Amino acid sequence: MTCAELLIRLLRDTYGVDTVFGIPGVHTVELYRGLEPDTDPAARTIRHVTPRHEQGAGFMADGYARSTGKPGVCFIITGPGMTNITTAMGQALADSIPMLVISSVNRSDTLGRGQGRLHELPSQQQLVSGVARFSHTLLDPTALPEVLARAFALFDGARPGPVHIEIPIDLFNVQVDPPAGCTTHDLTLPRIGRLAPDPALIDEAVTMLAGAERPLVLLGGGCVAAPEAARQLVEALDAPTVTTINAKGLLGSAHPLDLGANAALPAVRELARDADVVLAIGTELGETDYDVVFDDGFVIGGQLIRIDIDPEQLARNQQATLAIVADASLALETLTARIAGGLGEAYDKTVDAEAGKTRGAQITAGALEALALPTDPAFAPYVPLFDTLQQALPEAIWVGDSCATVYAANHLVSQPAPRRYFNASTGYGTLGYGLPAAMGATLGRPDLPVIALVGDGGIMFTLSELACAVEEQLPVVIVLWHNQGYEEIRRFMDNAGVTRLGVDIKAPDFQLIAQGFGCAAVAIHSPSELATAISERDASAPLLVEIDAAGWQRSIAE
Repeated sequence: MTCAELLIRLLRDTYGVDTVFGIPGVHTVELYRGLEPDTDPAARTIRHVTPRHEQGAGFMADGYARSTGKPGVCFIITGPGMTNITTAMGQALADSIPMLVISSVNRSDTLGRGQGRLHELPSQQQLVSGVARFSHTLLDPTALPEVLARAFALFDGARPGPVHIEIPIDLFNVQVDPPAGCTTHDLTLPRIGRLAPDPALIDEAVTMLAGAERPLVLLGGGCVAAPEAARQLVEALDAPTVTTINAKGLLGSAHPLDLGANAALPAVRELARDADVVLAIGTELGETDYDVVFDDGFVIGGQLIRIDIDPEQLARNQQATLAIVADASLALETLTARIAGGLGEAYDKTVDAEAGKTRGAQITAGALEALALPTDPAFAPYVPLFDTLQQALPEAIWVGDSCATVYAANHLVSQPAPRRYFNASTGYGTLGYGLPAAMGATLGRPDLPVIALVGDGGIMFTLSELACAVEEQLPVVIVLWHNQGYEEIRRFMDNAGVTRLGVDIKAPDFQLIAQGFGCAAVAIHSPSELATAISERDASAPLLVEIDAAGWQRSIAE
């Protein structure tokens, strides 16, 4: 078979890829020959989704990966296709999201020669390397199985992120001998084992935790594959627990020990300073989770146990007393087995008969009460919005852009399970993420409703993806919070004493644009109108719900 056909066969039959996001180009035509349905009726098929911009392809792959735990895969053309997708790759890199980007590159005998070829870059690989775990130029078609195996080994056994493989256009049609089993759809590869924690270091961690009087647990996105172990561990420790934005839902809805993603707020920071032992698993301890107020005020006062699959990360942001290199899920399972198996008796988990809560739950409730988020003027207008959405779509995946509703939801919203809440406000913090990532989540989890939280500024970056949502019949509920510009930047300008410039942008008629794409749209001003719009929607197609922010706040006040 050709190199292109082998690529499709390996992705489909060996690695179980069922969806690819890409825009065909003259340099990738041969990839699409490989995507044709197999003549064997028992063979799997790959669904191809055509976004309207390569950045949208990357965001869709990101949303697909976050909602399923499987790598999102993109087919991208040489040059402008790759420069377009790098922003999406940057977001995925920042949040450790597995993404495989397969691209073409100019003919192998022309690489680096600066001849002005179509889509030519001085070094496409060098440009992309900064937003990828690795970028590889395939110069020997027979090495394709090895390079793909390396990519999926990284996804399965290391800190994941985007991987880029570029194939010169003259190699797509080169005939190659497929690996044994590839032609009969039964080629399998050895499974990659997870990195287990050092038993001696686990013993040390258990000893430290057993002696803790004021433990605090910090759980990050690296933990999402082990929700049961996470819940059992924090309950055995009876420890107040921060679940970061990417870990939201890890303990279930409104768990009595869950402080939520509020580590940057005063009451939770006080717990971090006062804790004698802090256990941090699968979290970078980074700015957008622990210091979103940007004052470097998150301080750990006691001993810090850090567990992360990336040894370099263990040396960043906070100095650890004990650092353990391990897969976060496996570490959670190991610690839980040790602590819940008997050492939990070392903790004072006495239930207050009157309060009906353990000591840890009382501390957690006290911190949340001190924060008083639902009545905070900065958050109060969004409470009816989130309550209405949760009542209408209780099982929904929430996917957000960087916008006002997302900043509030990060603090207010609780989810029943992990992988049901993510957005672009963490790490890289790109705009335009919400709509296409929600579409990727819908494709990955068609069994669950999906809500996209977007603003009138951010959605303009990827508004064209409405056409793809309609074409693919994706029933995404797009909640567009319209506050007439870049509200967050306006606030920063005002606080800095800078005259507003470039932030009061003119918005289009979103209703008219949505209808032009064939997308249903409605403008609403109140919670009751929102509930009606969702209940009456066509559940087989996207719906744009535009909320006038000023009108909404007036209706709430009334």
